[in-house]
Amino acid sequence: MRSSNPVFAKNAEFNGRGTPQYADPSQWKIDLSGGDGRGASGPGLQAPSSPGRMTLDTVVEKTAITVGTVVLFAAIAWFTIGNVFDDQLGTVDQSAVNTAWMFAMGGMIVGFVLAMVNSFKKVISPALVLAYAAAEGVFVGAFSKIVSTWVGDSTIVFQAVLGTFVAAGATLAAYKFFNIRVTDKFRKVVTISLVAFAGVMLVNFLLSIFGVLDQGGLRSFGLLGLLVSLFAIGLAVLCLIMDFDFVERGVAAGLPERESWRAAFGLTVTLVWLYLEILRVLAILRGDN
Repeated sequence: MRSSNPVFAKNAEFNGRGTPQYADPSQWKIDLSGGDGRGASGPGLQAPSSPGRMTLDTVVEKTAITVGTVVLFAAIAWFTIGNVFDDQLGTVDQSAVNTAWMFAMGGMIVGFVLAMVNSFKKVISPALVLAYAAAEGVFVGAFSKIVSTWVGDSTIVFQAVLGTFVAAGATLAAYKFFNIRVTDKFRKVVTISLVAFAGVMLVNFLLSIFGVLDQGGLRSFGLLGLLVSLFAIGLAVLCLIMDFDFVERGVAAGLPERESWRAAFGLTVTLVWLYLEILRVLAILRGDN
């Protein structure tokens, strides 16, 4: 079950390298109360209870908490920034704009650092996962405020959220009902595409900062930016399929319950990326009208 996803790749248990933990017979206890550990009456040996295991329910629970934290801090950032555009005066509040960009850049940088820490940490930390969710929520809220102001309609955020859950739900349904198999070739193709896309976007970002590319280059709000975002949405959907496969395999392997946080983190990273790309697509389409 070797994973190429950086969230799961460094974890021995998700990759089948962990050693199953069996009860040590020397730790068994004599049950004098009439139970033999199998439901029959009479004295017998009783093995110590095993720790909680990762299940679909625990993954859903931890994912809901993590995504909920993103939404909470996104809302806090949104309302803290306030109105960027004054409809009555027809002017832009430069102070609110500066605050929005400060929140967006700060949340993006802190979120990226915490994402790297969580991805390569051998023992997952729920506190760090939630810290990532909080930082990413600030970035998402600020970026959403900037985009909705550019478009002139805050309902675009609700449309992007709805589109994200529809896309994720449809992907999960297709994965289950069409019995999509994630093969080694599938993982390799998706991983190479993901690394190549990230590399190109990094170069594009640096060239844009130094003024080599105008209006964001490949990430502009024009036709080229639309095509790039559509490609990114397709890639994010493929990453979701890989995430679902990793979770399913982790549950089947009986991983410890704490690994539910790792699965929740991986799913949250993909869902946030999917939301941002859908928001960009809607903004580009709205801007062209």
